[in-house]
Amino acid sequence: MSLMPKLSSILLLSASLMAASDAEVVSFLKKGIGANPNISNLKIEVNGKKNLPSVSGWQAYFVTIEADVKQGNDSRHINQNGTYFVSGNTLAPELVNLKTGERYNDTVAPDFDDAFYTKFNRISGDANAANKVVIFSDPLCPFCRRYVPEALTYMAKYPKTFAVYYYHFPLTALHPAASTLTKAAIAAEQKGTENTVLGLYKVDINPNEKDDQKILNAFNKTFGTKIDLNDIRSASVTKQFEFDQKAAQSAMVAGTPTVFFNGQKDPSKNKYKDVKVK
Repeated sequence: MSLMPKLSSILLLSASLMAASDAEVVSFLKKGIGANPNISNLKIEVNGKKNLPSVSGWQAYFVTIEADVKQGNDSRHINQNGTYFVSGNTLAPELVNLKTGERYNDTVAPDFDDAFYTKFNRISGDANAANKVVIFSDPLCPFCRRYVPEALTYMAKYPKTFAVYYYHFPLTALHPAASTLTKAAIAAEQKGTENTVLGLYKVDINPNEKDDQKILNAFNKTFGTKIDLNDIRSASVTKQFEFDQKAAQSAMVAGTPTVFFNGQKDPSKNKYKDVKVK
């Protein structure tokens, strides 16, 4: 599920550009989005580009959009990723295959950055396993609770075939309890508790709970630990939590679960099932 509405839902963009450069794409987007009187302090950066092999002549532009958005009497700060498509002198906010119905906004992403493959994030498999699988997940996301435990349990059986890297990506706008829950898991991992990721999906807590102590009580009951408020606020926990969010930002992750297989986004989330295991 999506973390937040995309800015393209605020203002749909489509126009002609003359052999656009990166700077011209950014300038055009700023003019279009910035024309909305409810948007201020707008910043847009191009983080990368990728050719679409299945769509000749088109490139995906991966951009970061940061702005203050006024909604009624309230204002909120948005910092999110966006994907736009450019071909020759044309820019479009969405590209869809008319025959298959594939929406390229959902399937195209930057390659996963090797710098984010860390020992701490590898939760199973050998570092030199034949395949690297990356999972971004929120333990309170309903689909994640069905998908992640099954996928992790299966791949853990074949350590020479799958190196599995897990990144905490709580969707706090949808599940307020998820942030505290994932920080408790990081704290427990750092203290030596094993299998914390799988255990996260067994914690019985209301996703809308905002009382940190109640969330920690539920976590500790599941794991038999004594994680407290000081633990989840420690510098080491904060550093790892922010690292996972940085990885998500780099990979243009917007919802959960998001899966990368050998560096490429796997929209099916099931490429691991097609691998001959050993």
